[in-house]
Amino acid sequence: MLNSLAAVPLAALIFSSCVLGAAVEKRIPVPAGYVAPPYYPAPHGGWTSDWTEAYRKASLIVSNLTLAEKTNITAGTGIFMGRCVGNTGSALRAGIPQLCLQDGPLGVRNTDHNTAFPAGITVGATWDKALMYERAVAIGEEFRGKGVNVHLGPSVGPLGRKPRGGRNWEGFGSDPVLQAFGGALSIEGIQSVGVIATIKHLIANEQEMYRMYNIFQPGISSNLDDRTLHELYLWPFAEGVRSGVGAVMVAYNAVNGSACSQNSYLINGILKDELGFQGFVMSDWLAQISGVDSALAGLDLSMPGDVHTVPLLGNSYWMYEYSRSVLNGSIPVDRLNDAVTRILATWFKMGQDSPNYPKPNFDTNTQDAEGPLYPGALISPRGVVNEFVNVQGNHAEVARAVARDAITLLKNMNGSLPLSRNATLKVFGTDAEKNPDGINSCADQGCNKGTLGMGWGSGSARYPYMDSPIDGLKARGANYKFFNTDSFPSNSNPSPGDTALVFINADSGENYITVDGNPGDRTSAGLRAWRNGDKLVKDVAAKYSNVVVVVHTVGPIILEEWHDLPSVKAILFAHLPGQEAGDSLMQVLFGDVSPSGHLPYTIPKSEDDYPDSLDLVGFQLGQPQDTFTEGLYIDYRHFNKAGIKGRYAFGHGLSYTTFSFTNATITPVTPLSTLPPTRPAKGATPSYPTSIPPPSEAYWPESFNRIWRYLYSFLDKRDADAAAAVASSTSKYPYPAGYSNVQKPGPPAGGAQGGNPALFDVAYRVSVTVSNTGSRPGKAVAQLYLQFPQGIAWDTPVIQLRDFEKSRTLAPGESQTLELRLTRKDVSVWDVVRQNWVVPDTEGEYAVWIGEASDRLTVRCGTQSGVCESGVKPPV
Repeated sequence: MLNSLAAVPLAALIFSSCVLGAAVEKRIPVPAGYVAPPYYPAPHGGWTSDWTEAYRKASLIVSNLTLAEKTNITAGTGIFMGRCVGNTGSALRAGIPQLCLQDGPLGVRNTDHNTAFPAGITVGATWDKALMYERAVAIGEEFRGKGVNVHLGPSVGPLGRKPRGGRNWEGFGSDPVLQAFGGALSIEGIQSVGVIATIKHLIANEQEMYRMYNIFQPGISSNLDDRTLHELYLWPFAEGVRSGVGAVMVAYNAVNGSACSQNSYLINGILKDELGFQGFVMSDWLAQISGVDSALAGLDLSMPGDVHTVPLLGNSYWMYEYSRSVLNGSIPVDRLNDAVTRILATWFKMGQDSPNYPKPNFDTNTQDAEGPLYPGALISPRGVVNEFVNVQGNHAEVARAVARDAITLLKNMNGSLPLSRNATLKVFGTDAEKNPDGINSCADQGCNKGTLGMGWGSGSARYPYMDSPIDGLKARGANYKFFNTDSFPSNSNPSPGDTALVFINADSGENYITVDGNPGDRTSAGLRAWRNGDKLVKDVAAKYSNVVVVVHTVGPIILEEWHDLPSVKAILFAHLPGQEAGDSLMQVLFGDVSPSGHLPYTIPKSEDDYPDSLDLVGFQLGQPQDTFTEGLYIDYRHFNKAGIKGRYAFGHGLSYTTFSFTNATITPVTPLSTLPPTRPAKGATPSYPTSIPPPSEAYWPESFNRIWRYLYSFLDKRDADAAAAVASSTSKYPYPAGYSNVQKPGPPAGGAQGGNPALFDVAYRVSVTVSNTGSRPGKAVAQLYLQFPQGIAWDTPVIQLRDFEKSRTLAPGESQTLELRLTRKDVSVWDVVRQNWVVPDTEGEYAVWIGEASDRLTVRCGTQSGVCESGVKPPV
């Protein structure tokens, strides 16, 4: 998304959004074997029983709407044309208000009296399902309190395939299962308070550069095979749909040559039919590149409503053009009816028809109390736009808990941590203190100054305050001296008893802002610390004998320049803690709690350890091609297959105490067959007349006061009548190849939200007792990885994460039994021929490995033998 008056100059917006018509109309050839087959028509929603009542209510409304009212609901009213980043049209006669859509995944963007929560990557590092949900509830409460209908989060795409990818930090980690739990629990928490969640970005949007269609070339094409799509990138979306997510946002990029916003295979075939998605599909901001084609491909809502070429003149692919397309017969009436019904059913499903649901009380475009109601218009009425409603509640507590429990202790030589209460500290690095220009001085956090609490872009939020590490030290009454510089000072006066705390960071963000030569992705920075960080650590380590390095980062960085220096005793990754960077860190540094975070990605020793296909794709003539030749092998899956030992493995995290895993058991629950049981049939969906409405339903109302640039769904009488005449003529619209308007029964892999419900039957239950064998309290994480049987016909990664659980705080000597599970889907592979999930060997021995990290697996259970044992040599 790009939508910030402060961050995006209008000229740049025009330039970045322009596109050659030919580039849109004609696909650029992609490598052989990567296809986006046609899938029509768009499946009707409402066929699952849990959405029946919402669809019934919606259908009663839709059956009485005019054509212009329907098309008004399916698009935004224009960029910068309302208080929110996205504002739909309304149908006030029927009691349907404008819907407010607002960023972002870690908090309400561009507002006040909000909480800046830790970012998704930090949440993933907690490996704590309860905290994932609690954070989401708090986020949902803040969005509801501000009057937001649709929360534009969580993000589970990018998955983190490319370590330099600019927006990896918005998601939960570089594994589909970790990402899926983070996304699904976020959805459930957000929607528990009546806010519509949006899972994004569908799909394979793994780098920022060249993501958008522009004047020189189409958006980048992510080329991936069907199995890789299902087993990696689609996995978290499937879990999000299974959790009942109300909205899905499609990405800017193309997949296998077809733009995501009009890719019928992805939207109609995969999302709506195979995954049984019942909500509505929206475009990312200015990602829609066509009118009729995108509607037929299953897009339900155009955001922010403008054309993507020059989005500043009041033109739209939909709105009035949608009305025209229905009148002339190019878009079937039932496609429009289904789109509107999906939007309204979601609104009803979340209970937003209640008179108690708040209206928007903030303006994302300004911090002023009064201002233009439509800031994108040349002349706009003015009024109160910000009411400064405080929605923070006690949410700082859950934000602090997430920030604290995510802190990942990578190295701790000789018990250097925790610090003693009276330690003499020398603190180095500007990352330890707030941005001296002001914590919100850079629009959308588009700079790297001071403590790094989040990346930049639409996924950011304004800080209500920043509790910096220096604030934390002050609050502790610590004995410290701070050198607010990223160069080693000459006056630090090292003493033998000093402990040096060195703060470094690494930033990234969204492509519409470039920071220090990095256009979203970490191009110039690479996987190195920013702001002279590596040299600072080395210089401090040359003068001090006890050095602790604290890293705030969007993802992995290379540590090799200084990791093994004898004075570097401890390293902590504090990830992106949001507003709570101070006390959360102090609790760990001084031993109030033991660190319990674990890495949500691998830290390599060299960037060369990654496969070449994970490099950022640079400029190419025509459509840039990003071909996922590594298939299933990203992050730890790749390192294990290639036999490369990273510096720190996926899931790694130390504690101040130690744990043992014992008394494991495995119990079969559901007998397995090669294919899952036959899917349930679709239920009934709303039925409407399919005749084209009279053109009068789209006429401009008499004496209507228009606002320039505001998008409307009405047509001049002459245009409406002309469109209706086309429908009565012999002229036929040139529909895409493979087009049909006959509803399908659905693929075998479907049958409910998320897919065939049998996929989620529990195949095995696994329990393990975790005991604190050390001398300090602490929390443990049990990570469950699956190893497929040998000799099967499918190539599978050595191990794959399938579940995890975090213990409560265990006192020394205390134990807790943790329960984990494997579903039918967990022990299956995607069969590209049968187009279904297949258990490759129903009688084979699956090895179930449990441990503290992907390279510290201490317990093995066999599915066939039913035996769990310790001391067995792990597979990696």
